Amino acid sequence: MGADFMPRQARLDTPGTLHHVIVRGIEKKEIVTDNTDRKNFITRLGTLVTDTDMEVYAWALMTNHAHILIRSGIYGLSRFMRRLLTGYAISYNRRHKRYGHLFQNRYKSIVCEEDIYLKELVRYIHLNPLRARLVKNLAKLDRYPFCGHSVIVGKQKNKWQNREYVLRYFGKKESKAIKRYRKFVIEGIEEGKRPDLVGGGLIRSQGGWSQVISMRRHGNKELSDERVLGSGDFVERVIKEADKQFKYQFSEKEKRKKVEQIISDECRDDRINIKELRSGSRRHPVCRVRFRIAIKLFSEYGIPITEIARNTGVSASAVSKMVNKSINK
Repeated sequence: MGADFMPRQARLDTPGTLHHVIVRGIEKKEIVTDNTDRKNFITRLGTLVTDTDMEVYAWALMTNHAHILIRSGIYGLSRFMRRLLTGYAISYNRRHKRYGHLFQNRYKSIVCEEDIYLKELVRYIHLNPLRARLVKNLAKLDRYPFCGHSVIVGKQKNKWQNREYVLRYFGKKESKAIKRYRKFVIEGIEEGKRPDLVGGGLIRSQGGWSQVISMRRHGNKELSDERVLGSGDFVERVIKEADKQFKYQFSEKEKRKKVEQIISDECRDDRINIKELRSGSRRHPVCRVRFRIAIKLFSEYGIPITEIARNTGVSASAVSKMVNKSINK
């Protein structure tokens, strides 16, 4: 990939922000094939958590996606996730002799209000392997090495996972706290899926801050509010922070540089000729790359839709449809 070039970080990505991160495989394909891949992903996650002063409270590595409940550290979430996903994808592709993107549009992150949702999210995330039948029952989940639940109950050890912080929500004495936590988890089994915990999210790769603000200004509070998990006051505070962030603008020179860099990187990764992309070709591989370019330029860097259209060989309405499709996935 080309050299990093990103706008000033959003204040919400400063140390102390709690995020529920969801990473998915591209086209819902697997991101791990076997236990070697699983151990690789977890090792990379743990190393980065330690190196970047992040705090992880819950996590679950599934077959085609992963959940992480994480508090951003000194470098913020964006840089952390870029290093984790890029490094893992390169090693995965090399090991399995494959090419192209492994993850779907980077990742989804939901900014969460801790006092209300931390316990709920820890339980929801840790029950994922049971809901997906990767384990048969709670006793198996207690010892399952690819989910943070086993660490909380003391059956597995991960120095980089902050189990003590979670257990403090259930009591001062560790043994009693573990029993109360486990009882809390058991009570959540009957609840099944919780769309209220994952339905929105501040999705930088699927709408991003600009979409949050746009929806807000057009009176669509339901969609924008879903992108933050918290009370009304918390949501208002998050939206205001987002609005402040997007007052920052690229210079024209910076915009041109970013557009050319993204187009070059994405076309090279999928071996697509840039001239064919800009000719308006409707070949499926070209359309797939054009879609990724459009979403990345719009949501991560705030490049206007008309400018994206001029540089990718399609109309502004076509780019708008791509953005809307990505948001509504």
